[in-house]
Amino acid sequence: MFKGFTRFLQSPGERLKSLFGPDSSAGPPEPRVIPRQEHPVSRQHFSDAALKVLYRLHNAGYQAYLVGGCIRDSLLGRMPKDFDVATDATPEEVKELFRNSRIIGRRFRIVHVRFGREVIEVTTFRGKPGDDHGDHIAQQSDEGLLLRDNVWGNIQEDALRRDFTINALYYSIADFSIHDFANGVRDIEARTLRLIGDPATRYREDPVRMLRAVRFAAKLDFHLDAATEAPIRELAPLLLQIPPARLFDEILKLFMSGHGVETFRLLRDYGLFEMLFPAAAEAMDALPWAEPLVEAALASTDRRIAEERPVTPAFLFAALLWGPVVLRQAEQEANGLPPIPALQAASQQVVSHQLQHISIPKRFSLPMRDIWDLQQRLPLRRGRRVYQTREHPRFRAAYDLLLLREAAGELEPGLGDWWTAFQQADEHEQRRLLDKVGANPAGSGAPRKRKRRRRGPRGGNGGDSGNA
Repeated sequence: MFKGFTRFLQSPGERLKSLFGPDSSAGPPEPRVIPRQEHPVSRQHFSDAALKVLYRLHNAGYQAYLVGGCIRDSLLGRMPKDFDVATDATPEEVKELFRNSRIIGRRFRIVHVRFGREVIEVTTFRGKPGDDHGDHIAQQSDEGLLLRDNVWGNIQEDALRRDFTINALYYSIADFSIHDFANGVRDIEARTLRLIGDPATRYREDPVRMLRAVRFAAKLDFHLDAATEAPIRELAPLLLQIPPARLFDEILKLFMSGHGVETFRLLRDYGLFEMLFPAAAEAMDALPWAEPLVEAALASTDRRIAEERPVTPAFLFAALLWGPVVLRQAEQEANGLPPIPALQAASQQVVSHQLQHISIPKRFSLPMRDIWDLQQRLPLRRGRRVYQTREHPRFRAAYDLLLLREAAGELEPGLGDWWTAFQQADEHEQRRLLDKVGANPAGSGAPRKRKRRRRGPRGGNGGDSGNA
């Protein structure tokens, strides 16, 4: 872990108290500057790319701070992975300093500075939304939703615009101090997630903050402050205002960070899940196996992330939406469609409905539908079809979903074990397995080269023309 950090982590509560002074819970917190010798955060915790951005801004005469999650994680003894920089330089001024940068966003204009695969996000200090700064304006809907937020301010104003107290922590490259504007250190010590300002107002400004509250609570094992928690269930429908493309990115953060199971349970508890996946929530109410299936898929994803193995959103979306597909397929079959066309029609309906809430790029939605289609093919264990199914590029994901379906109680066990054995078997054992289910008639097992048919006389039908 971090050099010289072990003692700090042994009793973080007491250590934090001794480092940062007594708790002051009465009245609005005063900004606190914590000098380098009184906190454990070191430049050794930061990437070279982050340091380059900080020093170049500082040397150009601008204020430069690391802010938010990287400082929070360092104080918690976690190795930070993502680095965000806050500065008084405007996006245009930042871009002039870094040839490897580009300005992105319209609603929130920020600068991405790229170093290979690493991206350092640089934001200009935000000011008060009501302030008039010429072309740099903030716009809100009648419901309070922030439509644009490009008003520049100072560091104090920026801190109060942050979402949670634990994210209003700034590390200065000028003197290596930490600036704590909202008693974020106190809340880290208490493992409390607390919104800055009136929670209902902050959620209306940006409903995605409700998802962030859940994500941080699950990721950090923090509890939500009572005031922060209180409005969530009532305001959950505000998520329907958020563009589906933005929610896709949030879903990846929620479910692909290694804490998917706990995140899912919190989303269900606060009434947020049904705003994101309404058809899946409906299926969970109708099918006893649907919710256990999703939890099992998330648990599998969490394990793979912990083991640093690859994961794909396609599989996770396939599991999340399988319940709705089953319900819609049953409706289609009741209307007279055969199983395979019914599945295809159901898949199209489910995807179209889900896209109204969360955008799923085709690079994930197409493999997801392949995984669903293979659920119809896996029980068909006859001759060459078995080998074709096994060689399908989505076979492994489809097989994993099959195992989860059995574990959740949708299917009787057995088919998954058969496919497990078939994958591990040699050619002789594979033929035996096919014979066992009566699926290997007349030597039609493994694929083999076709014998070239002998050509018949010119002008004839070819081969044996006795029936001509």
